[in-house]
Amino acid sequence: MKNKKGNRKRAPNIGNRGTVETDPIVQSTVKRTGFTVRKLLQAYYRERGGLRLNLRESFEEREFQELGPYAAHSRNSRGRDRYEPECDIRTVYQRDRDRILHSKAFRRMKDKTQVFLAAQGDHYRTRLTHTLEVSQIARTIARALNLNEDLTEAIALGHDLGHTPFGHSGEEALNMVHSGGFRHAEQSVRVVEVLEKEGKGLNLTWEVRDGILNHRTAGKPSTLEGQVVRLCDKIAYIHHDMDDAIRAGILSEDDIPITIRVVLGDTCRERLNTLIHDIVEQSRGTEYVRQSAEIAEGMRLLRKLMFANVYRNPDAKKEEEKAKKMLVSLYTYYQEHPEQMSREYRGLIGCGQDKTQVVCDYIAGMTDQYSMHQYEELFVPKAWAVY
Repeated sequence: MKNKKGNRKRAPNIGNRGTVETDPIVQSTVKRTGFTVRKLLQAYYRERGGLRLNLRESFEEREFQELGPYAAHSRNSRGRDRYEPECDIRTVYQRDRDRILHSKAFRRMKDKTQVFLAAQGDHYRTRLTHTLEVSQIARTIARALNLNEDLTEAIALGHDLGHTPFGHSGEEALNMVHSGGFRHAEQSVRVVEVLEKEGKGLNLTWEVRDGILNHRTAGKPSTLEGQVVRLCDKIAYIHHDMDDAIRAGILSEDDIPITIRVVLGDTCRERLNTLIHDIVEQSRGTEYVRQSAEIAEGMRLLRKLMFANVYRNPDAKKEEEKAKKMLVSLYTYYQEHPEQMSREYRGLIGCGQDKTQVVCDYIAGMTDQYSMHQYEELFVPKAWAVY
């Protein structure tokens, strides 16, 4: 359509007047006709004289057309704690994924222990590579089940943001010394709600935060996407930790009992393939993400084997007590000298956050190398430098 001067008219931006659902014409159309979403959008287009939907709205419509009946839809999100205008390109879960990916806590995971403390080898997993492997497995399963892949990826990328230096040994140290205890899943939520953006947090949607909080074995995620990540976290760490243990000479394929190999497979690749296929076959078309009893038992036995031979192995864990003592010393020091923490953490105290909690946040956010550097600076004497 052209105006009197022969120039093409620009369609007004729908985003300036709100979403499709809040438009009065669309609301009246719903009441009058009971149209499907597709017909509703066609009616909207027609009655508004040819307005174009922005890209986000077309993505939201595609979700309704393509995702399974139990998938989470971006348009139906329970929202954020603080109101924000919608993006005209990305859905709410896409925005959450991007915010996590660009956060400082996400970058720090590259220098945090997965199993082997501050490993010097090039090929050992870190907390970051673990997170990426969880995301890959979870996205594969989510796509096969017609679930919301963006929500799945956001939960997977954010699930370990609150992990301490030196893996679970750091978590045990803070849980022992901090008066409020310490659980990394809860700390991950605190990272996205408070600690990022100098106390403002990332303002993520409720569904992403729920998935992050409930990713541990005892958790009960409210969405199927969160249930996928919860299972994939265990699948990923069992298999890549086994691969690292074999590389380190602590474990070999021959140590895996034949009863487990018959059920799950003879190699890490075969076992991973078995577990993924089982979840897809058992969960497709249902409102739960689950495993068959046989495969679940096989994974339980494999996890038990890893605890006995790797996670509690004295050779693999011989440095952990030193790491715990170091973190406890740092925690005690900064409780007495909070002014020595970095500016953003001092700022949190200035904004009314509890000092004890902020010190815990500071220690939990450190990387392996940074915590060792701080310990050396504070407690290891230096040689006199003047000759």
